[in-house]
Amino acid sequence: MPDQLIDAHQHFWKFDPIRDSWITDDMAVIQRDFFPNDLKPLLKHHNIKGCVAVQADQSEVENVFLLSLADQEDFIMGVVGWIDLQAEDVGEKLAKYKEHKELKGFRHILQGEKQRDFMLRPSFLSGINKLNQFNYTYDILIFHDQLKFTEEFVKKFPNQPFVIDHIAKPYIKDKKIDEWKQDMNAIAKYENVSCKISGMVTEADWKNWKHGDFRPYLDVVVEAFGMRRIMYGSDWPVCLVAASYDNMFSIVRDYFSTFSAAEQNMFFGDNAIKFYNL
Repeated sequence: MPDQLIDAHQHFWKFDPIRDSWITDDMAVIQRDFFPNDLKPLLKHHNIKGCVAVQADQSEVENVFLLSLADQEDFIMGVVGWIDLQAEDVGEKLAKYKEHKELKGFRHILQGEKQRDFMLRPSFLSGINKLNQFNYTYDILIFHDQLKFTEEFVKKFPNQPFVIDHIAKPYIKDKKIDEWKQDMNAIAKYENVSCKISGMVTEADWKNWKHGDFRPYLDVVVEAFGMRRIMYGSDWPVCLVAASYDNMFSIVRDYFSTFSAAEQNMFFGDNAIKFYNL
């Protein structure tokens, strides 16, 4: 395995049943607090040097929370926060956030928006347009039904670094792949768009998934994006609804085991370091 492993996608939270209502009763295993001391031994076990903590709540209070953890723990190498990209003063706020070197980019929970093409709102586009001047990345969190709008979205910003979270959440449980594959191939043509190989187990059969269930989807992503635009993410602790951290890691470790050392270095660390400027 590479020397410099990075988990490019995980979360921390102090569980609030009202704020975190997306964590339903069938996800009871994650209806509790998750802090750095819970993750640290898991990363150490796999010789993972550091991680990127990604927002789970759409508030600037979330930024304060994650940045405070990053200040306390060196292994939290970057934070992907949240900001109201539709706000008139978004530029001023982005400028102020440059005081925090651990803040690398932003994300909006587009997957939860009733308006499926929310990303194409003029006010939202206006906010995205300001990210690049401050060297911020943007994580695209969508379900696969939103991929058809995503190509139009990324096309507008050829210089903005984008990364698709969780391979855009295809229907792995139902083994649906054709439409998702077509849309992913279209988006991968844009060189400023990367893809996180993360979050797959939550889209599979939680109780009965097998490593082989993911291989067709991994094949598509690797072929479409190439080795320089993919990165590893655990999606811990959300992954715990379907798999332990060890289980999640074993899926990608086994898949990439036949790849060259240089290719494994790119996927497991180098690409995330470069993308997020860790």
